Amino acid sequence: MKVVYLHQYFNTPNMSGGTRSYEMAKRLVIAGHEVHMVTSWVRETEEKEWFNEDVEGIKVHWFPNPYNNKMSFKQRIQAFFRFAYAAMKKVSSIEADVIFATSTPLTIAIPAVLGARKQKIPMVFEVRDLWPEVPIAMGILNKPYQIFLAKKLEKWAYKNSSHVVTLSSGMKEGVVKTGFPLDKITVIPNSSDNALFDVEEAAFEQFKKENTWLPKGKVLIYTGTFGMVNDVGVAVQLAKELKSRKSDICILLIGDGLEYDKIYRDAQNSGVLNETLFIRKQVPKNEIPFFLKYAAIASSFAIDIPAIQANSANKFFDALAASKPILINYGGWQKDIIEHKQCGIVAWKMTTAQIVDELESLLNDKRKYDTFCRNAKVLALNDFSRDRLAKQLEIVLRENCKEKVVN
Repeated sequence: MKVVYLHQYFNTPNMSGGTRSYEMAKRLVIAGHEVHMVTSWVRETEEKEWFNEDVEGIKVHWFPNPYNNKMSFKQRIQAFFRFAYAAMKKVSSIEADVIFATSTPLTIAIPAVLGARKQKIPMVFEVRDLWPEVPIAMGILNKPYQIFLAKKLEKWAYKNSSHVVTLSSGMKEGVVKTGFPLDKITVIPNSSDNALFDVEEAAFEQFKKENTWLPKGKVLIYTGTFGMVNDVGVAVQLAKELKSRKSDICILLIGDGLEYDKIYRDAQNSGVLNETLFIRKQVPKNEIPFFLKYAAIASSFAIDIPAIQANSANKFFDALAASKPILINYGGWQKDIIEHKQCGIVAWKMTTAQIVDELESLLNDKRKYDTFCRNAKVLALNDFSRDRLAKQLEIVLRENCKEKVVN
């Protein structure tokens, strides 16, 4: 099977950010399939046109297209459409059996649909976030014409898909609401890369020697984007409460984004920076396992709106793979799992003081803490194994390759 895999923001483990597409594509290659990743190069480069690279058997086609989380809404939209236009020609030039396109941005559907039509092959569409539901709920899309066009694009993407993959049951419900057939939707959540997070002790000791700045005590860690949707500012409030209690718990934030400078200033002004709150810029994905091994507990934050609760945060699955409990401050399916499997803290609707109470209760109870750690790893192995979920994706793509496409 020859697959054209469209993902505007593809990352390898040497880069910061999510690596779902890399992990899935790598496993498709191992299974004997030919995978062409059509993506953008967002970092500085002298390249002006498409350039190619072989990444562990994945044939990666990079298009220079600067992008970062500090861009304005207008700049981001321009980057989305610039890539969509460039990718249309590239996708059409690569003969394939199936096109697999993963959003966001939703504009990825444009080259995917048009490329599939030209080649008369099926297109499978992956929904990573409920877009445009989330930006509408946040008020980012607030003009009637913006909302109208975004919803039209969403329905057009689904209408022209042979199958849709969603990352959670909540996203599945969102797709069904548009009229897309339930029997053509498969839920394949983000997953736990268990081998990657089994860090060898010798390598871990070396990591600690090279990072003497690491905070002492029991560390709650956050690794990810400092964006409007992520609510990372809650960490400053938690750090203030921890400082007032003279707690042995501290917080480490690792990442970047639109809110980074504000959170850094707030931490300085609150007198918690480098005391109960430590902040570092984003690191490559392959360093995250070491930071998680060092930490006592992981975290995932999000603003409290219903559309966000369908998210499938990488941070959640990385914590499970690292055998760490996780604290979240939102509701939804991850909340249900944490409560049912006893592998973390659900801080949804809690006050700052209540959250710190829960943290201290868990981290000071060794028997309970060890149980939560074991439960996290069992969940990672039994329910969210990367290998098993990649096999599900392979089956979806194979089944859709069998369909005859008539245009």
